[in-house]
Amino acid sequence: MEKGRVRATVVQASTVFFDTPATLDKAERLIAGSAAYGSQLVVFPEAFVGGYPRGFPFESPNEDNQELPKYHASAIENLRCPIRLVCDFVLVIFMYTGPEVDRLAKISCRYKVHLVMGVVEKDGFYLFSTILFFDPVGRYLGKHRKLMRSASEYVVWCSGEKSSLPLYRTAIGKVGGLLYLDNRFPSLRTELYAKGIQMYCAPTADAREEWRASMIHIAIEGRCFVLSANQFCRRKDYSLPLKCIDGDSNSDLLDTIVCSGGSVIVSPSGTILAGPNYQGESLISADLDLEEITRAKLEFGEVGLGMGPDSVGWSANKPNLVLYQTAVKTEAFVDLS
Repeated sequence: MEKGRVRATVVQASTVFFDTPATLDKAERLIAGSAAYGSQLVVFPEAFVGGYPRGFPFESPNEDNQELPKYHASAIENLRCPIRLVCDFVLVIFMYTGPEVDRLAKISCRYKVHLVMGVVEKDGFYLFSTILFFDPVGRYLGKHRKLMRSASEYVVWCSGEKSSLPLYRTAIGKVGGLLYLDNRFPSLRTELYAKGIQMYCAPTADAREEWRASMIHIAIEGRCFVLSANQFCRRKDYSLPLKCIDGDSNSDLLDTIVCSGGSVIVSPSGTILAGPNYQGESLISADLDLEEITRAKLEFGEVGLGMGPDSVGWSANKPNLVLYQTAVKTEAFVDLS
């Protein structure tokens, strides 16, 4: 791949529900396929490792409910942020990661890809929807925990913290992203724009046309490439009773589509470069010309030319408030009619 161009892939595939080792095996096969095509950046859907809680009967606390313990067991071990200690004027950084994260780091190194992975992360009892970032030499760069939850997510996931809104300077450019509904909050997007994001990763669980419209809007607004990855799931991908799973309520067929994907890659001008795909599991790839970002920002840049990063937090000037202690009688207006 020539300088200034990046080949990227968004993965559209289903979790192996309640089986994290099998999910990681599947992830490796998908990453291997992407790398064989020459992809340098691979983006997975939200909660690919651990599974998105679509249709799970978590609302019932009765003793027969075995789904929540299984779901909790499928989440990856808590990832602690870097701890920096200064000992004798030497900065020492400790990074605590779990075995699943270590394996993902090894996979990214083996296939020499920048990896963006959606996972369900556990910290004791509490669960979070999280994005993990890895580089091609096998380093775990960091994470972002989802802030804004929706529907059944409120039952099982906690809200993250805004302090975990990272952007990474990598060999292929500036990579960052937000999860699902976090992308609908302008203040979060604008922070990434201000940091100069080039490859905006948006793992999601939304297959609707409105979501694709949001991705096009973000690409145009931020003058960046947007890579949105969603799962494609059928009822047969779940081990739950069919009555527990969303989908076509008039059919109990195992091939009934539960989540129809719609993964897409969008250019800074709003052009769809690859996808959307609503037919099945797939690897959706495109070549990203980073010079297109520069050309797009010449026309408009929310924090680009004419509006530096310091302008992001601007607010409208408010007129000074004038208070009158007493009313003053004035002459009557002259009738000019």
